[in-house]
Amino acid sequence: MFLGIDCGTQSTKAVLFDENGNAHGTGHAAHELVEKENGAREQQASWWIDAMIAAVRSALAEEATPPEAVQAIGVSGQQHGLVVLDENMQVIRPAKLWNDTETAPQNEALLNQLGGPQAWFDQTGIIPLTGYTLSKLLWLKQNEPQNFARIRHILLPHDYLNFWLTGQLTAEFGDASGTAFFDTRTRNWAEAPLAAIDGGTGQLRNALPRLIQPDELAGHLRPEAATALGLTTACVVSAGGGDNMMGAIGTGNVTEGIATISLGTSSTVYSYSSTPVGDPKGQIAAFCSSTGGWLPLVCTMNSTNVTTDVLRLLGRDVPFLSQAIAATHPGADGITFIPFLNGERTPDLPTARGSLFGVSSSNLTPENFMRAAVEGVTFGILAGLDLITQSRKPEEIVLIGGGAKSDQWRQLIADATGATIRIPQTTEAGCLGAAIQAMWAWSKHNGTPETITTLTRRCVKLDNTKTASPDPAKHSPYNAAIHRYREHLQQQYGV
Repeated sequence: MFLGIDCGTQSTKAVLFDENGNAHGTGHAAHELVEKENGAREQQASWWIDAMIAAVRSALAEEATPPEAVQAIGVSGQQHGLVVLDENMQVIRPAKLWNDTETAPQNEALLNQLGGPQAWFDQTGIIPLTGYTLSKLLWLKQNEPQNFARIRHILLPHDYLNFWLTGQLTAEFGDASGTAFFDTRTRNWAEAPLAAIDGGTGQLRNALPRLIQPDELAGHLRPEAATALGLTTACVVSAGGGDNMMGAIGTGNVTEGIATISLGTSSTVYSYSSTPVGDPKGQIAAFCSSTGGWLPLVCTMNSTNVTTDVLRLLGRDVPFLSQAIAATHPGADGITFIPFLNGERTPDLPTARGSLFGVSSSNLTPENFMRAAVEGVTFGILAGLDLITQSRKPEEIVLIGGGAKSDQWRQLIADATGATIRIPQTTEAGCLGAAIQAMWAWSKHNGTPETITTLTRRCVKLDNTKTASPDPAKHSPYNAAIHRYREHLQQQYGV
């Protein structure tokens, strides 16, 4: 058995898979989230550990899996979060998360300090956006100087979980790409951005973990971790990666020509590349993959959090989302919803807020409002798909995340793009991707290496009963709705 763990914003999930990608036990535990009006989004790292222990024990208990059956663990984690440790390896303060926009002024200051977007792109291959890890360090220096002075180790969320599991301080290329202090072309830490914060003292550079290859092991389970999880110290832990990188593996997106859209708390769209992908405008995140290649990616910060908020406002439950789409027409009878409830990353508008346009006494119904929210989220991420694919429109898109569970949302994306929408059999692509990476590292460690493509072909299975094929008659109405959405965006924000 191989265990895939996915530590997201809202919860941690754990799934046990066999060597063919079949699930044999699942577990889930929710997280608290500290949200403030100024854009701060934080979590205690201990909450992730508690949730991981609960989720893993639930997964083991489902089919009474013996501890010694689990050979390897892979960890997927929410990207960009900042976990800082002191000289005693103790967490200094709550982690600031990927969707924390409180650090927008620090990101702008750093962008200017190193010469602007083009200079950043030339030095690191990436342009920092609000939410990336780097600006959180400057925020800490300016707002909590005593805590900043205590920093001896800098970790991302999945790095911290690997540290707790193994006692080793490691990082891998994919997740490191989202820090803004990593060169995505050379796959090495970039020192200049950190020196801009610590004045060249080396404090921050010396706090970075050791980089390892995506098919390497982070280590073996510590005795204390093995006991807490109900496993053995013979179990190994792979390099792991960011949630998008693991989602790519879990959808078979490890060779060129495949597009994946994830509809989670945030939305992402990405496609594998065998060579570095750069975007001097900074709209495409030129990340590395967690398989040895690159994973150009576009992220929007508003997705299922928006639909959840609208459902709560309307006093409806989750099935109403699909019911509302089925009962209404493309374009929501003229209502357009700009869904920037958390600010936005793509386009880069960290202080933006949501807006509702085209409301009248005849079209303001709960169903139209719900559809407008879904369309607003969808049109944002489809703009990202256009950026990545450009003239190469995909014929098939693999859809994952909570939004992928809605048959009507799947059909909406098929009709709006003209592409066939495919759904993996497992709803937890991040967990599957992490488990597949664990198989990859474990096979290499045991001297019987398998390629990542061989493993994904064997383990990633599609659910043909959930395939959505496009309706050509609806393509034109959706194009009109998308055009209206982009006109409002241009008028309101000039983008």
